[in-house]
Amino acid sequence: MKVKPIEEIENALTPVAERLSIEIVEVEFKQGRSPALTVYIDTETGVDLNTCEKFHREIDPVLDELDPTFGASYTLNVSSPGLDRPLKTERDFNKCLNEKVEVKLYAPLKGKKLFEAKLTAFDEHTVEIEDKGEVVRIERTRIAKICRAIDFDGLD
Repeated sequence: MKVKPIEEIENALTPVAERLSIEIVEVEFKQGRSPALTVYIDTETGVDLNTCEKFHREIDPVLDELDPTFGASYTLNVSSPGLDRPLKTERDFNKCLNEKVEVKLYAPLKGKKLFEAKLTAFDEHTVEIEDKGEVVRIERTRIAKICRAIDFDGLD
């Protein structure tokens, strides 16, 4: 199935998102038996079902006009990216600066493949964490996944 570029789809949806104070985190299209366009969103206060439903209704006519699949049918999904979503953009990293993150590596570094530590700095090539008082710089190419650490201790 032919699909318009993701960037073009995201650009068409951005004005709606801005009007509703919603951040588009990611747009993805999955081909296959049941093609689906999924728009992952976030807000300052988080995302609930009502937010997803409202954004879905608002972007539906925009997508109808854009026709991202050139007339082919697809399913539109609007979703929260989830608490454990990988950090991808500069904005993601900035939100987690000085927060605890979970870093999974492809191969061990200092005898470990998993770090749960405070994100202290980052640039396009490296991530710096503080692990038990020690500063560790990690090349991004060594990182399989980095995401916000989820603390379940405070939950009842």
